[in-house]
Amino acid sequence: MFSEEEIFYSVLLFLWIVYFWDAYLSSRQRYLAKTVEKVPEALEKVLDQDTFTKARLYSLDKSTFGFWSSLYNQLESTVILCAGALPFVWKLSGRITGHFGYGVEYEILQSLTFILIFLLYSTITSLPWSLYQTFVLEEKHGFNKQTLPFFLKDTVKKLLVGMALALPTVSLLIYIIKIGGDYFFIYAWGFMLAVSLFLITIYADFIAPLFDKFTPLPDGELRTKIEGLAASIEFPLTKLYVVEGSKRSAHSNAYFYGFFKNKRIVLYDTLIEDYTPDSQEDNTDSKDEKEETKSEEKPENEEKTDSKEKTAKKTGCNTEEILAVLAHELGHWKLNHVLKNFFISQLNTFLCFMVFAFLAKKVVIFRAFGFDTEPTLIGLMIIFQYIFSPYNEILGFLMIIYTRHCEFQADFFAKSLKHAAQLKSSLIKLNKDNLAFPVTDWLYSTFNYSHPPLLERLKALEKTD
Repeated sequence: MFSEEEIFYSVLLFLWIVYFWDAYLSSRQRYLAKTVEKVPEALEKVLDQDTFTKARLYSLDKSTFGFWSSLYNQLESTVILCAGALPFVWKLSGRITGHFGYGVEYEILQSLTFILIFLLYSTITSLPWSLYQTFVLEEKHGFNKQTLPFFLKDTVKKLLVGMALALPTVSLLIYIIKIGGDYFFIYAWGFMLAVSLFLITIYADFIAPLFDKFTPLPDGELRTKIEGLAASIEFPLTKLYVVEGSKRSAHSNAYFYGFFKNKRIVLYDTLIEDYTPDSQEDNTDSKDEKEETKSEEKPENEEKTDSKEKTAKKTGCNTEEILAVLAHELGHWKLNHVLKNFFISQLNTFLCFMVFAFLAKKVVIFRAFGFDTEPTLIGLMIIFQYIFSPYNEILGFLMIIYTRHCEFQADFFAKSLKHAAQLKSSLIKLNKDNLAFPVTDWLYSTFNYSHPPLLERLKALEKTD
């Protein structure tokens, strides 16, 4: 059996090994972004030099930010562990609850106080990094659309929603573990399964609208063709929404959700070419009226220059390209990728709870992290976050491999529906719009990209069946 010191320093050593491995992988990708300054021959037909340069500089800035933020997080985690911050905050939580007349027998209440303290701490310490990423990094490269008041309001809202969901869930989970007997892991897994299904059910209708505006896609060619595509593969589409993602960022996306015969598709407004959200129409109209008189005074050659600039700045995909993107997404449904991922996730949760049931009895694990008692919440945190870290790394790598396989399958599904050409053009457009650096280091890509790099997807789509 391992001693307290061996357990603690083994965990700490592994965390630093993972950190240095990730830093090494990032350095390989950063080296390519620094040295590859011209569009490679294989990409000349895909990207122009100006877009390639912008993507390269964006990649470098993100890499630099990632280096410093990950270093800070690693040092912070090390200090928290070595300084005994976890047992200190646990005892502080006990003193706070004790001040209000609740003794050590109220473990669940003490656990909730512990969570609240760390939620507030993590929100405050991560705020400067989030502010820099949003208002410096993303702003510099033209992606940020948020104002500071909107950002702060969003942060508070996320904190409140997170607490409203986490606190009851943790309370019930601790209660189930404490009364579940020797087979509590079965009941705990069943409870978390129910929570997962509940959150999936309510997320789109009650949680997501708290942060973003969802509106039905207007009638027209795009809506008609999407409904036709869904019907052609018997996808039970019930609702079709556009989410106003442009108020946050210029990045684009699309997804579907829902159980059984109640499926819904969501498009980001940034994905749709020439789409104007309702909230911006009034502003656009007033701007057009103000600029109308100015345009009459402009020389003819200046008007031509302006029109060229507007054309060059056009983003998003046309109708056929959006259909190709959705054909890919619906391929995940048709090939049961979503269901398989859910099954893998639940199997993993069950196995983890089963192992936790064995390890939670080992007092030495609690002592290794400075605790003189064995609180259920602390056992969950230590075992799932630290003791399982080697397993989590291996599982994460295997899931990346599996997810990339699923992405290729979804691409081939779209190809089988005769959308190969449009999917290729949409991938290129989205790569440009999001300034994704297309030159990837093979090792970095293998461990970090759940989606295959652009060139790999294009080459795969060009292959004969």
